[in-house]
Amino acid sequence: MSFKFRSVRPEDLDDIVAMARQFSLLNLPADRKIISEKIKRSVDSFAGRLPKSEAQYVFVVEDIEDHRIAATSQIVAKHGTPSTPNYSFKVFKKEHFSHDLGIGFIHQVLRMDSDTDGPTEVGGLVVDGSYRRRPEKVGRLASLCRFLFIGMHLDLFEEELHAEMAPPLTEEGRSEFWEALGRRFTGMPYQEADILSTQNKEFIKTLFPQDDIYFCLLEAKARLVMGRVSKETEPALKMLERLGFKYKNQVDPFDGGPHIGVKTKDVSLIRDGCYLKVYCQDNVQFSGLGFFGFMRQQDFCAGSSAYFIEHDKLYLPSHVLTDFDLQEGDQVYFSCYR
Repeated sequence: MSFKFRSVRPEDLDDIVAMARQFSLLNLPADRKIISEKIKRSVDSFAGRLPKSEAQYVFVVEDIEDHRIAATSQIVAKHGTPSTPNYSFKVFKKEHFSHDLGIGFIHQVLRMDSDTDGPTEVGGLVVDGSYRRRPEKVGRLASLCRFLFIGMHLDLFEEELHAEMAPPLTEEGRSEFWEALGRRFTGMPYQEADILSTQNKEFIKTLFPQDDIYFCLLEAKARLVMGRVSKETEPALKMLERLGFKYKNQVDPFDGGPHIGVKTKDVSLIRDGCYLKVYCQDNVQFSGLGFFGFMRQQDFCAGSSAYFIEHDKLYLPSHVLTDFDLQEGDQVYFSCYR
């Protein structure tokens, strides 16, 4: 079975809405109007009609045989502007020492931080339930191919990449971190506050404490989940760490999930990327797994395949060229996931 990673199109709306209804996600709500607006913004972004501060790129993984959308992912070109700051808790240590008693303590401390000149955010990774745990690893394709697009268009993005990882929640979808901290300052349940934050972040600045918060004063349940990811998120975290992402000593102010980041040019898929001309060859010894991407007018398309490189020529199996409508001699951006 073959899969194609590409920029979203208006005709993908029905499939994406159906996929969104399987989950309860803020970055992909099961709302036809909101998803339609996301698709329009993405189309305008790919066409270069929006400034970096407003550009958001939505991608899909298409099942070529069944013509179904198997997954989706997103890039927010700039996450944190003067009009819409990005809020987080910085996590650092404070040392207290008593000379009279001869004892001291090192405390973890949380401090509210707002970023008005933010990095590029990669997020919104969602895989249709029927494609999860399949050997084709659709989620990997949906995540990694975004970096090919960034590598091909560095001028459209910031010098740093950012990702916010989902933390463990209770079976009822409650955040223990929020219950111990955020709810006490806003009076709102977690889901309501998280939804409101996508439309208006003013209450974060005005209601959340601006003074340092000592971690040891939070309830044990909250301390156990802060900076951790859910079991479902662990594979995505490991994949990003393999690309070079590292914990930024920041957590989400709502659920305590970790924020990770990396310099854009240090991402291995971008650092090792290069342009090669593609050729068809079925009788060579293919090795490894490579990722290739290319633009066709204002659309981006990418995929993964076994490959062989010789004399700056990229050889791919003939069926790959057919699936992606590539001709011998076409140029693609190529990189490997090591």
